[in-house]
Amino acid sequence: MEKEYDVVIVGSGMGGLVSALILAKEGRTVCVLEKNSQFGGNLQTFSRDKKIFDTGVHYIGGLGTEQNLNKYLSFLGIMDELKLHKMEENGFDLISFGGDSTIYPHAQGYENFIQQLLIHFPKEENALRTYCNKIQEICNSFPMYNFEVGNGYNDEVTSYKLSDFLDEITTDEKLKAVLMGSNFLYVASKEKTPLYVHALTVNSYIQSAWRCINGGSQISKLLIKELKKYGGEVYKNAEVVSFEYNGTHIKSCETKSGKRYLGTQFISNFNLKQTLKMVGEQHFSKPFIKRIKSLEEVTSVFSTYIVLKKDSLPYQNYNRYHYNSVGDIWDTKGICDEGWPHLVVSSMNVDEPNQKWASGITVMTYMDFSEVEPWAETYNVSTIKKEEFRSDSYEKFKEDKVARIMKRLETVYPSISETVERIYTSTPLTYRDFIGAENGNMYGFVKDANNPMKTFISPRSKISNLFFSGQNIRMHGIMGVTIGAFVTCMEMLDKEEFIKKWNL
Repeated sequence: MEKEYDVVIVGSGMGGLVSALILAKEGRTVCVLEKNSQFGGNLQTFSRDKKIFDTGVHYIGGLGTEQNLNKYLSFLGIMDELKLHKMEENGFDLISFGGDSTIYPHAQGYENFIQQLLIHFPKEENALRTYCNKIQEICNSFPMYNFEVGNGYNDEVTSYKLSDFLDEITTDEKLKAVLMGSNFLYVASKEKTPLYVHALTVNSYIQSAWRCINGGSQISKLLIKELKKYGGEVYKNAEVVSFEYNGTHIKSCETKSGKRYLGTQFISNFNLKQTLKMVGEQHFSKPFIKRIKSLEEVTSVFSTYIVLKKDSLPYQNYNRYHYNSVGDIWDTKGICDEGWPHLVVSSMNVDEPNQKWASGITVMTYMDFSEVEPWAETYNVSTIKKEEFRSDSYEKFKEDKVARIMKRLETVYPSISETVERIYTSTPLTYRDFIGAENGNMYGFVKDANNPMKTFISPRSKISNLFFSGQNIRMHGIMGVTIGAFVTCMEMLDKEEFIKKWNL
């Protein structure tokens, strides 16, 4: 006889695993289905030449005592087991620009953040204090961001543009560029990006910034370990391909191998557009389908993973964001011209607490999906290097891009080519195939201050027993997706009883 679960969750990204653990702790029987051979979505890591590389989680904020993400992960029971390395206090992110030898730091702690930038902008103290006060004010207007219960979106906050705010506090274009220098974390658009997206993203890191020792996959492993304590089940290589209905309710889902999983409730933790196709668009209103189909996805990424020669490059306890020019801070994400890459983001692997030498570097830059359109019909989710081949032309394409990235990287790390043992890459196709993200996008749908409600997606669907979780519910990133999972679960549980357990 087939087993029926209280909740079947499709997708094992952070949103799926956090939702699963919350529900299992509340006494629900839970099953998580993952299409890949590794759990975790963007928490996944991979190994090359015995070096571990992250696919998505290069650093995390808000993990200090009594800070927001710490509170959430403590509630979930995994905080104390995380192996973390705190980043440089006086500059966890360093921002630089071509033609300018100065390196501008983003420091931990708001007063320290101000003082470190005052060294380079001595006349801008008022602007810096206004900036820091506003970031914290906005974050305080989102109760769940602070592990508190309250009302959600404020129209005045969600429609306030980042670009307008920066223009109001200073006329110094270099300072504006420095303040949003880490915007690769959310992909800034001058005409669209709301200030709250910037604020919710950078605030956690200014509170405290951390790297995961040996990668972010430890988060998914710990969540699964905790989930199993409460009887939760997880299955990999279980790609869901269809859903079966009993009237207007979903009765079961079926995997590629033909196995059925029966459930009372279902959570989709994968690509929303694909979810609607698979579940059946006829079950949703036409305006909703039209709205979701019209939503623009954030751009994708080309990543270069550099295995370094032993003891050849000192470990650096910070990330580097290097732009060709101040003008490249806005809206160069889709441009692949002679100036590409307009931005390189570099982050070093951390393998042990007192690391002296770097073992590997991940270098990222924007890439529009149109760049890989010639190979869009290929599909590859092999984690074995020799099985990753798509075509000769694709390999040549990647080699050409790596050459340009390495040339740009020489301006950040002079003579870095001499330290390289081997180089590996991933493209928008990699993210599309492994993560299931539409066109390999990094962060879901583009948030637009001109129409903030367009990207507001309720975790409760029109199908009474189907719910959504993941980066399209509330915000992307570890913090955003974790909050989104709590929001989803509050729709499925007795909200008042659940909130009491937060000890608020």
